[in-house]
Amino acid sequence: MDREANFWEVVDNIRAKDPRLKPQVYPFVMETLDFTMQALGKRRHVSAEELLDGFCGYARHRFGLLAGTVLTSWGVSSSRDVGRAVFQLVDAQILSKRDSDQPEDFEIDYDLTARLEDTYLE
Repeated sequence: MDREANFWEVVDNIRAKDPRLKPQVYPFVMETLDFTMQALGKRRHVSAEELLDGFCGYARHRFGLLAGTVLTSWGVSSSRDVGRAVFQLVDAQILSKRDSDQPEDFEIDYDLTARLEDTYLE
């Protein structure tokens, strides 16, 4: 089985247990990691807040003014939703984490909606 087919099988398994997030969220998280690493200029561990910043930046880059609408349609309306997807991918061994990384790292005061709209208010 090729790598992409295996990824989608993993996503199907994740969603069989927890269908709250649409399948599109999972490759978007992977793309967000690449986007964030490029913005940082090197590959390294990223914090929850850095990943959330990258998530919002990538969403604005990909979807422009519709970023919030697209993410909401995928079931993503809070930093907790992003963390849920990340840790589902960690549990499926698609992503790795440090021992100190926890899903609670994404339960921070981070207004996803406001961050998605910030760029257009500048």
